[in-house]
Amino acid sequence: MKAFTKKLVLENGREFYGYGFGADREVIHEIVFNTSVVGYQEIMSDPAYADQMVVMTYPLIGNYGMADEDYETKTPSIGAMIVREYNDQPSNFRYTRTLSEVLEECNIPAIEGLDTRALTRIIRDEGTQKAILTDAATPTEEALARLKAYELPTDSVARVSCAKRWMRRVPNHTYDVVAIDCGIRNTVIRQLNTLNCNVTVLPYNATLEEVMAFHPDGVVISNGPGNPTDVASVIELIKKLRGRLPIFGVGMGLQLIALAYGAKVEKLKVGHRGSNHPVKNHMTGLIETAVQNHGWVVIPETTGVLKVTHTNLLDNTIEGLACEIDRLFAVQFDPTAAEGECHDLFKKFVNLMEEGRDA
Repeated sequence: MKAFTKKLVLENGREFYGYGFGADREVIHEIVFNTSVVGYQEIMSDPAYADQMVVMTYPLIGNYGMADEDYETKTPSIGAMIVREYNDQPSNFRYTRTLSEVLEECNIPAIEGLDTRALTRIIRDEGTQKAILTDAATPTEEALARLKAYELPTDSVARVSCAKRWMRRVPNHTYDVVAIDCGIRNTVIRQLNTLNCNVTVLPYNATLEEVMAFHPDGVVISNGPGNPTDVASVIELIKKLRGRLPIFGVGMGLQLIALAYGAKVEKLKVGHRGSNHPVKNHMTGLIETAVQNHGWVVIPETTGVLKVTHTNLLDNTIEGLACEIDRLFAVQFDPTAAEGECHDLFKKFVNLMEEGRDA
């Protein structure tokens, strides 16, 4: 048996030894878990995982490599990846690089060989907590001291948002959409492009004047990492935008919209991160299986004029909100669809934009 090279130390004092891959560096982040069976590339490149170590509960990761077309952002910002077994010899005709190669290039550390089942149970029972991924030789007392002294960042959105505006156009477009980038995923932009929308992506701190300068038909408030109450600039922007244009919120976008309407949010014990959460759609009565990635939720008693449209059936938390008068709606989950198709929520957003033109 080869000697361990890395270890993971939790805030509660538990240690897990394993073997490092990806970038060779020490990091401290909040530790969470994701229950998805596939999609590790989309997970590691989702900006909403900035400053988080993600434990993959599926035991084999890396087996189909990394494909150039499947990234959710150009520059992945996940804190670290923790897996049971890493496969560095992918079998997939689409892959161009291995997971380890990409992690190393993006300066993201990872560890394999530890008991991810035991680790997941600890997080499930005790809640998310800080953890340090460090060299196997680091003394436990020293690792715990670093953890105690470390404060989780409050500027995650500022670091993953674009620095200046950029656009993704389509030929003969029908609608112009402005997306506020709190950590937007490429999937959201692709879905809008499929529905003939030109998308202009603006930084999270864009002003009302900057948004309206593009004469948009609608505005998207994107997903993103961290505590939504830290993103005051977007909350203020929504207050100024509501009622002027159709607004569609995704992920953190829902929480930011709720805060703009005076609602309150709270942190979940472990968060929702996976691809199989049952969500009740109160408008259709149907139950949808949704992709989730969030650690904060809106407190139901504080929603005010916002109507609850979707509910998570695992814990009855809010998954969707709407205000018909202001032509605004948002969902907590990721509204993805099959390749070449569009989720009905994007079609709803387009319909609201079309109605606004006719008014």
